[in-house]
Amino acid sequence: MVPIERLEQIKQRFEFLEAQMADGGAGADIAALAKEYSDLKPVVEQIAEYQQLQDDLEEAELMLSDPDMKELAEEELPELKARLPEAEKALQLALLPKDEADARPAMIEIRPGTGGDEAALFAGDLLRMYQRYSEARGWKFEIIEESATELGGIKEVVGHIKGENVFARLKYESGVHRVQRVPATESGGRIHTSAATVAVLPEADDVAIQIDATDIRIDTMRSSGAGGQHVNTTDSAVRITHLPSGIVVTSSEKSQHRNREIAMQVLKTRLYDMERQRLADERSADRKSQVGSGDRSERIRTYNFPQGRMTDHRINLTLYKLDQVMQGDIDEIVDALTADDQAAQLAEMQS
Repeated sequence: MVPIERLEQIKQRFEFLEAQMADGGAGADIAALAKEYSDLKPVVEQIAEYQQLQDDLEEAELMLSDPDMKELAEEELPELKARLPEAEKALQLALLPKDEADARPAMIEIRPGTGGDEAALFAGDLLRMYQRYSEARGWKFEIIEESATELGGIKEVVGHIKGENVFARLKYESGVHRVQRVPATESGGRIHTSAATVAVLPEADDVAIQIDATDIRIDTMRSSGAGGQHVNTTDSAVRITHLPSGIVVTSSEKSQHRNREIAMQVLKTRLYDMERQRLADERSADRKSQVGSGDRSERIRTYNFPQGRMTDHRINLTLYKLDQVMQGDIDEIVDALTADDQAAQLAEMQS
């Protein structure tokens, strides 16, 4: 049961924000007001639906004592009672703490793990899977750094994905992805196991992360070209080193100015992610579930090509539609991971 006092506090806060917005902000930060108002609106709507259902139930129960209305009440009550648990669960989900990074764009980094050339080829397959998923959702996927192998695999790729709720949908993809298949390079037809790592980071903004100019070193250099997608004849590539953390980022576009922008954005994103990870570790030190934790050392998924099977080990989900998954059809996986994470949060709230 959701505490009535908490529901009333939320409604009062929403009404206050509504009045402030109507008054033009009254000296407050209108953008911050608008965001809080927008975040609270679906919660308040869910509260209204839940409370209306409770009122309808109470009214129907009172009608039982009225001979003229008793028959109608007996028809309505079973349906109203059946809807109540569902409405209460929907309200509890709406009241779960929101990850403020969910609505942000994201950086995705994909690198081959164990498995040599086959791991690099698989990293390329994962890149195309996420590109197709992004296209299907109407997101913009931009590759900002890529290094390829001679066989067409990926040594490393960093992409920027922009759109609605990008991080919310992709945050469960961080981890080790394992593939089992017969490599194109394998003449004996033996099944080979290799892996690639994926890291999805919510993009930082200037408000979230401030970087002191004395904390960074910027170097310009000639883009290597070999194995990559850019071949430059000028020293346009940029490498930024964040001295306190030791993080190093590079960008090799044709424009040095653009490279500085990209490298700084990647650096801010990695620093923001480090801080998020630190806070998450503090909050969930005793939480066993890794779903949504972003633990990139964990093997999260296996793609078995001979059997056409994809298994997500965190939630024991197995789908026999690997071809569709590799074509970017991963909504069923993302939805299941989201539901599992929400269930774990609800269990924590009720314990």
